[in-house]
Amino acid sequence: MMRASPMMTLQQKLAILADAAKYDASCASSGAKRAGNGMGIGHSDGTGICHSYTPDGRCVSLLKILLTNYCTYDCVFCVNRVSSDIPRARFTPLEVVNLTLDFYRRNYIEGLFLSSGVIQSPDYTMEQLIVIARSLREDHAFGGYIHLKAIPGASPALIERAGTFADRLSANIELPTQQDLVQLAPEKKVDTIEGTMNEIAERKAEFDADRKVHLSAPRFAPAGQSTQMVVGATGTSDRQILSTASHLYTNYRLRRIYFSSFSPFPLGDARLPQSAPPLVREHRLYQADWLMRYYGFGAEELTSDQNPDLNLTKDPKLAWAEAHPEFFPVDVNAASREALLRVPGIGYRNVDRILRIRRYHRMTIDDLRKLNVRVKVADDYLLTADHLPRRLHSQRVGTPEHVQPVQLDLFAAASAFSGQL
Repeated sequence: MMRASPMMTLQQKLAILADAAKYDASCASSGAKRAGNGMGIGHSDGTGICHSYTPDGRCVSLLKILLTNYCTYDCVFCVNRVSSDIPRARFTPLEVVNLTLDFYRRNYIEGLFLSSGVIQSPDYTMEQLIVIARSLREDHAFGGYIHLKAIPGASPALIERAGTFADRLSANIELPTQQDLVQLAPEKKVDTIEGTMNEIAERKAEFDADRKVHLSAPRFAPAGQSTQMVVGATGTSDRQILSTASHLYTNYRLRRIYFSSFSPFPLGDARLPQSAPPLVREHRLYQADWLMRYYGFGAEELTSDQNPDLNLTKDPKLAWAEAHPEFFPVDVNAASREALLRVPGIGYRNVDRILRIRRYHRMTIDDLRKLNVRVKVADDYLLTADHLPRRLHSQRVGTPEHVQPVQLDLFAAASAFSGQL
């Protein structure tokens, strides 16, 4: 393992530890740069700065770094594993505090994203992260966003303390299954990781309950918890990945799961794939994740035992619709919210708009266009006051008087089916 130089400058540490943090997918890296006057103040080379996005679409710049890329674990898929021959560095807590404050005062960032390799023990590493967050909050009255990694296996007392300083905590599940961990990260256990997730969920529930009684009660990780899962490092199917994701959402009330495509690195272990999985697979997993969180889909609906992987050429919502023609067409003027959410081309915000608008008048295809519904995609799957799906046009026979009974039957069928959801 390559050692850090004893004379390493702060800038050199920042370069190493910001680069090492890029493998954490919890926020997207940015290469943004700001020019200055050449004298240091007001200048940033973009090192360590990333952009994260709030639920309302606001962009937040964060200082994204590791406390250290030294690690006692030897996870095969991780470039920072103990046996990896890479440059190593370690910040002191004071250096991280000063970096955060300096960047914040210069308006480069709005918060800190801090992770770390595990050094000495989970408790020791967690204590070091807490020292930084506590100093920022209490010594410097820092009001910016703080995201801390919760080290799996750290004591409940430390997890509770971390949550009182951090806006968000995240304990990484690492790989989709225990079998994957045995293969590539034998020192880590699903039970230990999920135990930390459960600790965060329970403490947050307790603190949130206290705040309902006393508004002055302290807050605990107000932005909740998230996790990261590496995909493509093993042969685990999308079906199993989505099943694990559903389990984590249900049991630990996670706000978000981040999927990170495995990226091969020089001198990687022979057990690892020699090429990266197609990036579109990560994209499809995020789409499926979105369907589970916002559209009411179950993980088991998006794949099957016969086809355990998502279709890389097709949006999973469209793939589901094509596989279930019996569900369609859906009448936008009568169907339930749950049924409308399953129509390809209609987003969940537009579903809410449709439900509001149809209280006042029957909606037409032009109404949907005005809402920016992707009508070309939705055309085959919905009915409006003036529209039949293209595939039903061939059924229109006889005079216009014959058409109305067909439409009424379809509306009734769609409404009846929707009532079963």
